[in-house]
Amino acid sequence: MRLHRTSRSVMALTAVVALGLSAAACGRGGSKSDSGGKKIGIDFPRSDSDFWNSYAKYVNADVKSGSMNALPPTNSNNKTDTLVSNVTTLTGQGAKVIVMAPQDTGAIASTLDSLASKKIPVVSVDTRPDKGQVYMVVRADNKAYGTKACQFLGDKLKGTGTIVEFEGDLTSINGRDRSQAFGDCMKQNYPNIKVEAEPTNWVGDTAAAKLQDALNAGTVNGIYMQAGGVFLAPTLSLLKQKNLLVPPTDPKHIFIISNDGIPAEFQAIKAGQIDATVSQPADLYAKYALFYAQAAAQGKTFAPGPTDHNSTIIQLPNGLEDQLPAPLVTSANVDDSSLWGNQVGK
Repeated sequence: MRLHRTSRSVMALTAVVALGLSAAACGRGGSKSDSGGKKIGIDFPRSDSDFWNSYAKYVNADVKSGSMNALPPTNSNNKTDTLVSNVTTLTGQGAKVIVMAPQDTGAIASTLDSLASKKIPVVSVDTRPDKGQVYMVVRADNKAYGTKACQFLGDKLKGTGTIVEFEGDLTSINGRDRSQAFGDCMKQNYPNIKVEAEPTNWVGDTAAAKLQDALNAGTVNGIYMQAGGVFLAPTLSLLKQKNLLVPPTDPKHIFIISNDGIPAEFQAIKAGQIDATVSQPADLYAKYALFYAQAAAQGKTFAPGPTDHNSTIIQLPNGLEDQLPAPLVTSANVDDSSLWGNQVGK
């Protein structure tokens, strides 16, 4: 698990490499000494998404294994005010590193500034704060999500038709990145496809209502769901009511691609209900969020460049980001045992 990092000294470099190799050898952790005795505070962003619930399970498993000195995790339930309050509670309990996943990436800057003034490093998972210092963002390339979805649907529709896009919350960098990349790709490569971009704020009922309107207005040929964890169930329910939940061989089939990689999406792909998803690595998000939290507690530093876990660390204006791989999943590889969605519950 060698990571590209700054070379302050041979001893420091060796220590980090040893930590990485130890974690790789042990699977998902090391010993409590990995965090140097410093407490790590963890906030989960929400509990209304299968994806985030899976992430929480991976984190809790590592915490319970005794691999670090972590405080009991909090949950901000998709509310910035609650996240701010939780961070205050965690630091009051002695947390010297914070792991968070702010859903509104523009509203957390003052909290990050406050933590920086106290020399408390922050690891941000899946979301990249717009402002405020971060030690490391653990995230996949969300623009690639939008581009992959565009190319998949564009090819399936042979360049013509109507697509409904369930945009995430545009106050979130993830929603903005996926929406921008999808829209830019469509305009450049599939100009004859009509895209109805519908803001949803990551709310499933809102997405279903927007899809209902689109179906009432005319034929829908494709759907891009930016988060299967919240959009999948209401979408399939509505299509079933409309007698549009038909296999890909049926002319009425609506081609659907999603983002998340949860087991329910895999089941839907196997059933021919949806066609693809981009697998957000919930397991790797947890693994490397905790890895970087432990490294931060030890005072380690990193630098842009490739890693040994098939990712790339990039420079941000306010820190660094480790962009983890997120594979496209279709009927061709949905049974791949290496996908985290096929490992949950096993």
